[in-house]
Amino acid sequence: MNFARTRLLASLAAVIAFQGFPATSHAQGTAPQLGVGDSSIFAPLLLPTPSMVRTGSGAPGSRYWQNRADYDLKATLDTAGKRVLGEMKLRYTNNSPDTLRYLWLQVEQNAFRDNSLNSFIFPQDSRFGARGFEGGAEFTRFDELVGAAGRRVAVKTRVQETVMKVDLSEPLAPGRSTTLDVAWHFLVPEHGADRMGRDGALYEIAQWYPRVAVYDDLRGWNFEPYLGQGEFYLEYGDYNLAITVPSGYIVAATGELLNPAEVLTPTQVARLRQAKGSDSVVRVITAPELQAGTARKGTTGTLTWRFRAKSVRDAVWAASPDFQWDASSYKGTYAFAYYRPSAAVNWHDAADQSRMSIKVYSEQWFPYPWPHISAIEGPISGMEYPMVAMENKSDDVYDLYNVITHEIGHMWFPMIVGSNERVYMWQDEGFNTFINTFSEGMRYPEKGDQMARAANERNIIERTMVAGIDKPVNVSPDRIDPRLLGYNAYYKPSVGLQLLRQEILGPQAFDDAFRTYVARWAFKHPTPADFFRTMEDASGRRLDWFWREWFMTNEHFDQAIDTVAVNGDAVSVAYGNHQRGVLPIRARFTFTDNTTRDFAYPAEVWSTNTVRYLRSYRFPGKVLAKVELDPEHRLVDVDRKNNVWGTNAATSPKP
Repeated sequence: MNFARTRLLASLAAVIAFQGFPATSHAQGTAPQLGVGDSSIFAPLLLPTPSMVRTGSGAPGSRYWQNRADYDLKATLDTAGKRVLGEMKLRYTNNSPDTLRYLWLQVEQNAFRDNSLNSFIFPQDSRFGARGFEGGAEFTRFDELVGAAGRRVAVKTRVQETVMKVDLSEPLAPGRSTTLDVAWHFLVPEHGADRMGRDGALYEIAQWYPRVAVYDDLRGWNFEPYLGQGEFYLEYGDYNLAITVPSGYIVAATGELLNPAEVLTPTQVARLRQAKGSDSVVRVITAPELQAGTARKGTTGTLTWRFRAKSVRDAVWAASPDFQWDASSYKGTYAFAYYRPSAAVNWHDAADQSRMSIKVYSEQWFPYPWPHISAIEGPISGMEYPMVAMENKSDDVYDLYNVITHEIGHMWFPMIVGSNERVYMWQDEGFNTFINTFSEGMRYPEKGDQMARAANERNIIERTMVAGIDKPVNVSPDRIDPRLLGYNAYYKPSVGLQLLRQEILGPQAFDDAFRTYVARWAFKHPTPADFFRTMEDASGRRLDWFWREWFMTNEHFDQAIDTVAVNGDAVSVAYGNHQRGVLPIRARFTFTDNTTRDFAYPAEVWSTNTVRYLRSYRFPGKVLAKVELDPEHRLVDVDRKNNVWGTNAATSPKP
């Protein structure tokens, strides 16, 4: 496009006058700002350079790789000693282009050692504190099986807090595998930083075996220690579990139960078979059977429960002699609930709540890929692992569903989409909080539909901004004040996705792009850049400004009606933007005859001037009474007092 010189100069003079800049500032001796790059909110966002591993579209490239970890695990529950004895064969496959000379493993029970880093950071009586318990993993065997014959070689190890370096007996070349053979034991804490533990005879066992860390194309070994708030980043593989418990115990675990006839009564096996094709709840083990002592095949000795899981990143289990067991199914996938009679008043509905959760998320985002989902009642307030969601009793059925559907939502983020929780907590907690609003609104609309729940979250984040306590989303979880963890890693990213869906892209484009992200990165390791690029690629919209302001920095938002000029039926409005963050404009014009007109403008209207946007209108036969921004409170705004012009401005809604 070519501009005539006179038109260009006239346009420049108008811009200078509009911006409020003195036209003679340079002549008065003020140095002009030259040679400065684009620093506006709309500047291109700097992301890692695309490659054949991770492409510019956000999709995995033709040379994308990730390593693999397959486990054979054996556990024995020693209820007298309150400990677990474990054995493991880990087959680790190096799919990277690099030769590896050592592995890093996670040994998270060491968070409960005396003078651990966890104990220095979190108060003992806090959620993630050790509460005076001293434990840790004790290894009795740590060998590498070498060669076709599996020659046993003791390997050198070095423990460093909750990670362990294992020096391999020989370099592991690209495309090769090696096997570690390990034995260990540990005392089970009552309160395992609210992620595992025990309550009387009930045990919930997680972070219980040495889990190999992720070696990826971005950071090499990911050996960040486990402190408490930051969760997990793990490789995918297949698992075999053999869990030996006292005969009176019922076991729930990651994976398909392989030997039901050995550990269940014929009646229970028949009930499970019935539940496989039922969308109603079948009571597999009932309270009267527990009370009568007929729920178990025997009460002496031990039984070994065997499970198999494919394409998962972890495996956990729970055991209790007091579990009632309910079952339902969705398209052949079991929805289980395990709970003690003392929790039955609300938990009798948990199997159906679990079924509905996987139904909603499967139909809206990505099909659930595993044979069951199990909600397990116990001392843990809410924690997720593959196929397992741990929750406590909860005060009422609404609260119980909110926790169950949240933990089950984690089966999608991060169990299917395997992001790095220890660094980017928002990429699983925030995404999951977002999808929860759909499930919660569908299950209990009397407590608010999806939009009402999104509005409640938006109000929470708006209040944190007004109070000035909000932080950037893209902060690693162990650096977030525990008091702000829920706001920062859960609600704020969820509100960002809600804004992106409802106000920026629209539901159709957003849902298409979000499903594309899940499908592209199912069972893989995406980064924030992969998410940002995929959402743009599949929606057809550049969103550098939004990623910057909502996820990478900590902008606030304050739109205003700066000026309204009325001349007959002609109206000019100067919309103001009093903070750095930009959002779409939603304006409602009310006339003296009580009719209204709504106008909406995309956020990009601020791209050439981020502080003021001018619009002119004609309303034949109308007399303007009021102009109001965001009348339905669909956006975030830290000061709504400046959102209204007109005779009714004094009665405008308060935030």
